[in-house]
Amino acid sequence: MNNDKQEQTKISNVQVISRAAKILRALRVHPKGMSLSQIAKEVGMARSTVQRIVMTLEQERFVAAASINGGYRLGPEIAMLASAVHSDLREEIRPFLVKLSQQVNETVDLSVLDNGKVLFVHQIIAPHPLQATSQPGASFPLHCTANGKAILASIPIDDAAKLLPEHLQHYTVHTITSRDELLKELEVVRKKGVAFAREEHIEGICAVGASIKDVMGNLSAVSIPLPSTRFYGNEEKLAAALLETCKTINHYFKNKK
Repeated sequence: MNNDKQEQTKISNVQVISRAAKILRALRVHPKGMSLSQIAKEVGMARSTVQRIVMTLEQERFVAAASINGGYRLGPEIAMLASAVHSDLREEIRPFLVKLSQQVNETVDLSVLDNGKVLFVHQIIAPHPLQATSQPGASFPLHCTANGKAILASIPIDDAAKLLPEHLQHYTVHTITSRDELLKELEVVRKKGVAFAREEHIEGICAVGASIKDVMGNLSAVSIPLPSTRFYGNEEKLAAALLETCKTINHYFKNKK
């Protein structure tokens, strides 16, 4: 093979990988799945090209059938890779989370976006008789949690809107169930860098959350959940400590590049 053909092969291989990555990213913000035609429209490729790539991804278990209607969603192999990433992330930033927990004397959570929900992957528990804890591995809605809102506010607004269900579930009298109202709040979160949940998911439990990016640019959220009795009046102090910690974590990852 001459040099020109070798170079063309290299370019073609890179192009296929790039296209596969675009397809996987499109599926990431459509947890219920997409048809081949929907994927093609989303990523701007011919349906035949999308079908060829998706078939290969399915063989490797990176995508899986979403329904009997022929749609596709992210597959189990993605979850396996994500699990390894989460494990590394937990170990790397644990010292920062411990320090934050000690500073505010409250529980600190680490969570990630997973299939349209926020998944708790690590927790530093504060020594309080009354505290808000969630078992690692538990998942919660995006629209009424501080970590969920922090993640939503850190991605393009169109992607955030796609992740939200058509009807936002009502959990408490404080839950925001209007998509327009929630999207307006996310704009405020984008500007301030911090999200609040004021008894929106569970009565009597509040939280403050902010997002971080690892060395690969993957989004996670650090949050401080606590009983409402210790939250109200301390919001700004908690937010300041959290933002400083997230700034330090982001700086740490930036220096690793």
